[in-house]
Amino acid sequence: MAGTFNNWDSNANPMEPSGDGTWSLRLDLPPGRHEYRYVIDGEWSCAPGDDDAACNNVPNAFGTMNLIIDVSEARA
Repeated sequence: MAGTFNNWDSNANPMEPSGDGTWSLRLDLPPGRHEYRYVIDGEWSCAPGDDDAACNNVPNAFGTMNLIIDVSEARA
């Protein structure tokens, strides 16, 4: 997974197999809006198994789409 949270470095935060056929990654992101994409076998994708048409969040500079996650302030 790569995004604004890791300077789009596809090797910085690899997902791990969960043992049930899915993959997961836990990140502690700072509050704010973060854009990201999956990187699967070297291919950038908005949604695993789907093409970019399935991703309708925000266009990027490459003519494709990015996913978005909004992280709110932690509550005490």
